[in-house]
Amino acid sequence: MTDRQYQKRVNQLLPRSKTGLMCLRAFAVGGLICCLGQLVSDLGKTYLSLSKDQAGALCSLSLIFLAGLLTALGVFDRIAAFAGAGTVVPITGFANSIVAPAMEFRSEGLITGTAAKLFQIAGPVLVYGIGSSVIYGLILVFIGM
Repeated sequence: MTDRQYQKRVNQLLPRSKTGLMCLRAFAVGGLICCLGQLVSDLGKTYLSLSKDQAGALCSLSLIFLAGLLTALGVFDRIAAFAGAGTVVPITGFANSIVAPAMEFRSEGLITGTAAKLFQIAGPVLVYGIGSSVIYGLILVFIGM
C-alpha cells in the first residue's frame, strides 16, 4: 500500500466533523436563553412597571433560578449535551457550576456535602473576580491621586 492509498483509506475511516452543527446548536440555544431573559425583562417593565434596573435584576434572578432548578432536576445536563457551549451564557452557566457540585455531594450531608462543595468550581472564579476588581480599584485610586 502506498502512502497515497493509505492516506485515502484513513480519510475514508475518519469520522466527519460536526463543528458546524455544534456551532449552530450552541448559537440557537444560547440565543433562546438570551431571548428568555429579554422576555422576562420586558414583561417586568411592561406589566409590573419595574424600572430598567429592577427588570434587569428580575431577569438575572429568573435565569439563575431556572438554571439551578433545571440542574437539580437533571435537565440542564441534557440541554448542555445537545447545545454544548450554548448553555454557557454567563449567568446560567455560573448557576449550573454552583448547583451541580452541591447536588453531586448532597448524600454526604448538608454541611460536609452540599455546603462544602457549593463553591468547588465557582469558588476560584469568585476569588479571581473579586481579587482582580480590588487590584483594579486600587490602581484607579492611586492613578487618581
